[in-house]
Parts: sequence; structure tokens; C-alpha cells
Amino acid sequence: MSAAPDTAAEAPRPRPAPTPAPAPVPAPASATAGPGAGEDRKLPLLALLALATAVFVTSLTETLPAGLLPAMSGDLGVGEPAAGQTVTVYALGTALTAIPLAAATAGWRRKRLLLTAMAGFAAANTVTAVSSAYGLTMAARFVAGVAAGLAWALLAGYARGLAPERLRGRALAVAMAGIPVALSLGVPAGTYLGKVTDWRVSFLVMTGLTVLLLGWIAAAVPDLPGRRSGERPPMLRALRVPGVPAVLFVTLVFVLAHTVLYAYVAAFLGDLGMGDSTDLVLLVFGAASLVSIWIVGAAIHRRLRLLTVAGTLLVAAAAALLGLLAGHPVFVYLAAVLWGLGWGGVPTLLQTAAGEAGGAQADSAQAMLVTLWNVAMAAGGVLGGVLLDTAGSGSFPWTLVALLVPVLAVVLRSRAHGFPARRAGGAA
Repeated sequence: MSAAPDTAAEAPRPRPAPTPAPAPVPAPASATAGPGAGEDRKLPLLALLALATAVFVTSLTETLPAGLLPAMSGDLGVGEPAAGQTVTVYALGTALTAIPLAAATAGWRRKRLLLTAMAGFAAANTVTAVSSAYGLTMAARFVAGVAAGLAWALLAGYARGLAPERLRGRALAVAMAGIPVALSLGVPAGTYLGKVTDWRVSFLVMTGLTVLLLGWIAAAVPDLPGRRSGERPPMLRALRVPGVPAVLFVTLVFVLAHTVLYAYVAAFLGDLGMGDSTDLVLLVFGAASLVSIWIVGAAIHRRLRLLTVAGTLLVAAAAALLGLLAGHPVFVYLAAVLWGLGWGGVPTLLQTAAGEAGGAQADSAQAMLVTLWNVAMAAGGVLGGVLLDTAGSGSFPWTLVALLVPVLAVVLRSRAHGFPARRAGGAA
């Protein structure tokens, strides 16, 4: 899951954000002169759906190994904790490159940059599918993470820049719907496909989808200009803006907690004797995530703080349920529902919070959010692997609960900035 700023798009005054994890930004006047101008225009749905598919490819490439770890580890000749590092190295590639790539490509035209990123996914997924060497697979996954750094540096802002100002929040919701679809349909479908055929087939299907997407983007997505050099603010200045550090802390720890379990969910379920049901559990989780996205999309402008608190509590409740009653399959499925309901809207909530707290520094705040998001995913893969080796998968739920306590505390304390009790044009 992997979130991202666009250096070219224009930000409303409070800024909406994606469904996922990645990030919009305030934009220069040049962006308003393009397809995003004209308040009487409707949403460019064909273009936004292409961007949603790009988000889907990015998110699914990142999370697909979660349902395929046992098969991947067997073929690559490593243990499941080592196979789990395919998630870690992907996130590391994004974390290390998101900010420098955002800066280096800020002046690129958006369409060229998006096509470059998608071509990177096609190449990396193909190598992953055909590789029998663990080192080569890890290298391909790192390259996929770098491609994600490019993609997340522009997707959310690109979507906003294609829509009139009054519809930018809705445009983001459409484009970022690729994340919950990846979780609700993509990962379960990829897991099932890997189970009935071969895990490599799942990655080859991703390559085929990406090749089709390249043609779709070329034909249907309008271009937008990049930023001029004088319009690129220093990245770290956003840390001095009240509320931004709180949002970044919540992002780091919440994503870390989620990834500890999600990256090793196949191993966790296998230890419960439910390994054959991994695809179904992920489907339930993903379907609940879609419901969460819908609820957040409908209420975020009025209830960002309340929704963030509720999401944190729901994920913590799911973890506690897994820790106490995971021996009963019905409670595992119930926990998957609570987990999905809590987590599904979190990327949108955090990116919206970062954008609004950042104000004039929203693009910098979003760039740091994307970086920390992926640092947390990388750290979650490492921490989950260590826990699996030393304490067993039964330690995952309680690790989540422990990590979510400070998350909840920071959200509750950030009443004035970050997660304010009162927001412009809305309520808590």
C-alpha cells in the first residue's frame, strides 16, 4: 500500500486526497490552464478510470506476494520470512526514491512520467514471474518499488488536475478506487490464480494488464505540464507546519502495524490451519475495505477526525479478536471484516489530513507521507519476519494492538492541527 504527491496539480483549500495511500498537492497556475480548468466541465471518467487502473497495478504489485508467500518461498528455495522481504524491498525502493524522483522529474510532463512508471512495472513483474533466483527476484521487486515511487509522485495530483476544482475530491476518489479494488479483488484473485495454476502466472497476468494499460493511457489520458523550477518548494519546510508531524507519525506507525500482519497473512492463516482459505479471508477483508472507502468518501469533508479515530479502533478490535479467538474460523472472518472496515479508508484519511495540514506546503507534506508510508511497509516486512522467526505468527495481533495505542493517542491530541475537531467547511 502501498500513497503520493503530484508536483504539477493544483490544490483546493482544504485539499482532498486519495483513497489510497498516496497523495495530492497544491498546484501552479500552469495546471489550471490545462484540462483541469473550467468549472462547468464534468469528470473525465475514461481518463480517471485509466489512472484508477494504474493505481490498481501499483497497489497489487506491492501486495500480491502476501497471498503467495508459501508458493514463492518454495520455488525460490527460501523460508517464508525471506520471501516476505519481497514486500519489504519493494517498499524500500519506493521509500528511497519517492522524494528524489519527485524532485528530479518535477518538470516532466505528467503523461510521459506516468507511461515511464507503468513500463517499469511491466518489466519488473515479468522478471519476477520468470526468475528462479531469489537475488534476481529481489532486484526486480526493488525496481518495481522505484516505479511506484514515480507513480505515487504524480497519480493523485494528476487526477485532481484533470477535474474542475469543485470536482477534484471526487476525481481523486475515482482514481484512488484502484487501491480498494486491488485489496478486495486483486489480491484474492491473484492468490486463487496462484493456487490453481502457479504463482508466476499471477505476475504474468499483471504484466499483460500493464501492457494494455499503456495503450489506454496513451489514447485516453490528457497530458498536463510539470512544475517550473521556481514553483518547487523545499521538501522539509513542511515539517515546521503545525499538524504535519502528527499526521506523518500516525502514517508511519499505523502502516507499520497493518503491514506486520498483512505481509504475512498467509503464514498467519497457515498456522491456524486455514492456509487454504487465504484467498477467501482476503476477499472478505477487501470487500469490507470497499465499504470503508465508500463511507469515508461520503463523510470525509465533515468527519475526518471521527473517521480516523473509528478506523484506528476498528483495526485494533480486529487484532484483539485475532489474538483472543483466532482458533475459531468464524471469528477470523469477523476480524477480517473489522480490519477491512477500519483500514480501507485510512489512505484517503491520512492523505487528506496531510494535504490540509500542509497548506501551502501540501506537496512537500505529501511527498514525505509517501516516503514514510513505504518506510513503514519495509519496516513492517522486516518486523513481521523477525516476529515470525522468534515469537511465531501468534504475536502479530498483539503487536498491532501495541502499535495502535500511540496512533490513537496522537490523533486524539491533534485537535487543533493535523486531525482538527473543526475543519473549514465541515465538522469534526
